[in-house]
Amino acid sequence: MSQGMELYDVKVVRYFIIAAVGWAVAGMFIGVVLAAQLYWPSLNFDSEYIQFGRLRPLHTSGVIFGFVVNMLMGTSLYIVQRTGQTRLFNQSLSWMVFWGWQLVLFLALVTLPLGYTTTKEYAELEWPIDILIVLIWVLYAVLFFGTIAKRKVNHIFVANWFFGAFILVVAMIFILNNLAMPVSATKSYSIFAGAQDAIIQWWWGHNAVGFLLTAGIIGMNYYFIPKISERPIYSYRLSVIHFWGLVGFYTWAGTHHLLYSSVPVWVQNIGIVMSLILWLPSWGGAFNSAMTLLQNRPKLKTDYIMWFFMSSILYYCLATFEGPLLAIRWFNMLAHNTEWVIGHVHSAALGWVAMSGIAMFYYFIPRLWGQTQLWSNKLLKCHFWLAHLGIMLYAVALWVAGIGEGYMLLAQQENGSLVYSFVEAMDFKAPWLFMRFVGGCCFVFGLLLMVFNLFKTVSLAKGGTAYAE
Repeated sequence: MSQGMELYDVKVVRYFIIAAVGWAVAGMFIGVVLAAQLYWPSLNFDSEYIQFGRLRPLHTSGVIFGFVVNMLMGTSLYIVQRTGQTRLFNQSLSWMVFWGWQLVLFLALVTLPLGYTTTKEYAELEWPIDILIVLIWVLYAVLFFGTIAKRKVNHIFVANWFFGAFILVVAMIFILNNLAMPVSATKSYSIFAGAQDAIIQWWWGHNAVGFLLTAGIIGMNYYFIPKISERPIYSYRLSVIHFWGLVGFYTWAGTHHLLYSSVPVWVQNIGIVMSLILWLPSWGGAFNSAMTLLQNRPKLKTDYIMWFFMSSILYYCLATFEGPLLAIRWFNMLAHNTEWVIGHVHSAALGWVAMSGIAMFYYFIPRLWGQTQLWSNKLLKCHFWLAHLGIMLYAVALWVAGIGEGYMLLAQQENGSLVYSFVEAMDFKAPWLFMRFVGGCCFVFGLLLMVFNLFKTVSLAKGGTAYAE
């Protein structure tokens, strides 16, 4: 590769990627602590600051807003420059976005363990921090779309379509869901109530998954998968169809979280139908990415970074099969409010999102620091199998626990009384929760191997000059 990254603003990208790696390890380590607390409740040490209810939103916020958003901000600002053949719209603005977002994360790290929370899923931060998030997000949008506007090529590469959608949709749904009446500097109440609040919350909650953890990651992968496979996107037309399919249907699917609730049945049915329709664009996009990798079969046989990408695609297929399945009433009745749902979320979060991020880290970070080879391919292989072992243990344990738990909580005697008590259901789950903890440990240990491997790789860089992509 030729050197020429000095033509682009890369330093801020490096900072975003370093922050993403740090939050990936921290957020997932907190997740392992939580898994341990579920099996050994005494590990909260009777402290109000580290008990499950306060650490859980710190875990989700650390992974979603720390790991994923830093990763997407960094890669989007890199990709929009490369594909537009231009520098960032404003370099100073890029640093404002970076440090502003780290301030948001620091405030989350402080306030959530202290118990300052709105109690809304994936939106627990209180109103002053929400306002800061909106301000930083607007600056990010100006930076991204301003860079697109000054591009030197007519075409807008499809990855930027997905990034643009994730920026706009997340802004819209975050602002609406977090509309609140402050009663003090640290407490507010949603302006919505009852069924309205539930509908708005899951319009946000499901589309935070849809446009942060799905559309944003897809945009990133549509750039890096062709790079690692050294082949063009298998079908560029299919990638555009994939985009419009997700944008057209994903935003309607959130009410499948509210089946058997007081939300009107027709609203529930919209969520069910849209969830089923989403199978088509999701699997179409997965097919497109997989075929892009398969165009270079000789390299795929030996390149474990490509295997990480291929694994992420397979887990994406699994997650987008499970989601519509859980939206079907008869299955939702069995699986909702059980460990199955947790297994579904984490098979997607670890298998799709984290595997994509890991693959990107292994490919991108060395090149950002002027290297094209990893320090140790053996550690890369070890990480690959540790990650798969971790996900397998985690997901299988919670699938088994969830189905068993769902059956036990629904089973009735002829007179209508329950066959099993709640305690009996918890006793059934206990060994599977331990397996979940072991799976999480495997996954986080793999991340530590990655950090060590990448640190050694970057330390070999001479002069810090990155390579052009």
